[in-house]
Amino acid sequence: MASGEIIDHDGARGKGFALRRWLDLGILACAVVAALGVTPARAEYPEKIVKIVVPFAAGGGTDIIARTTAQEIQADLGKSVIIENKPGAGTIIGTQTVATSEPDGYSLLMATFAHAVNPSLYNKLPFDPHKDFAAVSLIARSFNIVVVNPASKINSISDLITEAKANPGKLNFGTFGTGTSAHLAGELFNAMAKVKMTAVPYKGAAPAISDLLGGQIDVMFTTVASAASLVAAGQLRALAVTSAERSAAFPQLPTVAEAGVPGYAAESWYGLYAPARTPAPVIARLNQAIAKAVQSGAFKKLEANEGLIMVGSSPEELDRYVGQEEERWRKLVKDANIEVQ
Repeated sequence: MASGEIIDHDGARGKGFALRRWLDLGILACAVVAALGVTPARAEYPEKIVKIVVPFAAGGGTDIIARTTAQEIQADLGKSVIIENKPGAGTIIGTQTVATSEPDGYSLLMATFAHAVNPSLYNKLPFDPHKDFAAVSLIARSFNIVVVNPASKINSISDLITEAKANPGKLNFGTFGTGTSAHLAGELFNAMAKVKMTAVPYKGAAPAISDLLGGQIDVMFTTVASAASLVAAGQLRALAVTSAERSAAFPQLPTVAEAGVPGYAAESWYGLYAPARTPAPVIARLNQAIAKAVQSGAFKKLEANEGLIMVGSSPEELDRYVGQEEERWRKLVKDANIEVQ
């Protein structure tokens, strides 16, 4: 028998060569696949509908910004982007929804002022605003606008201060919930003007404004996006803007500081977050889409008509900005003894 030959149980020769050849070829094929790093093809993000959760009721300023964002980025992403409104608990309900979502880029959060303030308001949150989220982009910054019902006898910030001092605790200002920009802008006014107005929380800007129009509340420090069209139509009377300087969108309106409360300034913001551990390429793709979106005609219109300051930042810039906001408002929350009811 020749060396190396295989003889089967029937004593047949040659079959062993064929078997060895097939085994050798199989081993070689596996080695090639491993060397080339061949893996199943992975489709590029996104493969399905993307959802942006808005932690407020539909129709308010945050909702407007979110819907404009969705409209603009879906063309770039090539997939539909929808809005899901989940108001309640000072934005906690909607925020928690995203915190516990799959980190795949298909559930996003349109965060606002409250995202930076809630850690100061609550001893314990059902999520960690730092560890449970991945920053995508600071979309825009904005000031708030002080508005009253046109039938009100309050025609200026000076009138508001006079009325509030004459009736401590009797004037009501509507908010979008405890710790939102409309709330803390009003509390900052209380502290700096040395007056006492009572905050009335709602689940969003739209229901609060509805009660302002109906005369159930006296004043709001609302977002510009939620009130601009009503001011233009004469359905609300604007008294001042909360920014440090006058706005090009409302050049006729004084700042609260100019109108009687020196040093006063408050702003709101809109930032997009994904759940923590969302893959870096997905974050980068979303950030790229946002950067393009804020240059669009739709956002330019919001910028011109409603006083938004478009940003489209990097994720790192959003993290830094929110950290500064968190520090800024912590003192007011403590000094004003603001508590969640």
